[in-house]
Amino acid sequence: MTDLSTSYAGLTLKNPIVVSASPLCSVLTNLRRMEDAGAAAIVLHSLFEEQIEIESDHLDRILTETAEGHAEALSYYPDVGTYRIGADDYLEHIRKAKAAVKIPIFGSLNGISPGGWMRYAKLMQDAGADGIELNIYFIPTDPNQDSPTVEHQYLQLVQAVKAQVKVPVAVKIGPFFSSMAHFAKRLDGAGADAIVMFNRFYQPDFDLEELEVVPQLQLSRSAALTLRLHWVAVLFGKIKADMAVTGGVHTAEDVVKCMMAGGRVAMTTSALLERGIGYIKPLLADVQAWLEKHEYESIRQMQGSMSLKNVANPAAFERGNYMKVLSSYTLDAPQK
Repeated sequence: MTDLSTSYAGLTLKNPIVVSASPLCSVLTNLRRMEDAGAAAIVLHSLFEEQIEIESDHLDRILTETAEGHAEALSYYPDVGTYRIGADDYLEHIRKAKAAVKIPIFGSLNGISPGGWMRYAKLMQDAGADGIELNIYFIPTDPNQDSPTVEHQYLQLVQAVKAQVKVPVAVKIGPFFSSMAHFAKRLDGAGADAIVMFNRFYQPDFDLEELEVVPQLQLSRSAALTLRLHWVAVLFGKIKADMAVTGGVHTAEDVVKCMMAGGRVAMTTSALLERGIGYIKPLLADVQAWLEKHEYESIRQMQGSMSLKNVANPAAFERGNYMKVLSSYTLDAPQK
């Protein structure tokens, strides 16, 4: 039987299927079902910087206002030092998750600025997390904020988290960098054990009747995978950090493409939201069948086999592919 094991961020995994962060991972019974279906690791739902800071500020404000207006009512509120805000519940969820399953659990810390909230990386580690996924979702909108400033902010976050913990740190980023290859190398230098590509760009819509901005969330499709494959294939062999592909992983062929580009793991959520957690089992079976049909002995054998590592001039290759794509479209009938 083909060996599906892989390594990711210093951890040995039984296969490359990892469940990415989503509300599915906030339910303990779901985590057990994911492990039973064959998932190799799970990234828990995110704990947000804003969640930590706003909840703490809100509690402080309530207690201060109550003390000034109705001092006797203070007895109805818990002590600030012992009050279990959402962040504490998250840490407890990690403890319960580690007791419930045997596969690695990654805590997900989502933030964009250095601050006291980053101590939760160590608290996640102390709660039993096998690794930390630092999810940085930041879309610069200030025209006075230049690219080096943005990149420096990312690197500060990575270095700060790495200084807090001994477990592996994976960094989840978006694709919007003017020189992705150079920035990936800088993340490497900052200590990232893995890079997760890519965060989805959530774009709201306009309600023309109510004149409101409307949040919009659509599940990914396999078509979203190509952007991820492109950069993983470009970076394979050029950085030390392992790479994870997230966004567009739905089929066995998608998983195989992720491995051939140079990914260590393929992360999925949308497929599970659509087809159920149990879909992991047939997905893995299909990956196994594909490898056996094509006579691969292991997942590791194919990793990076379709990357740009062996292309002498990647820039020229990219330019040639660009020209080929543009000239490949033909019209079905003359335009009138």
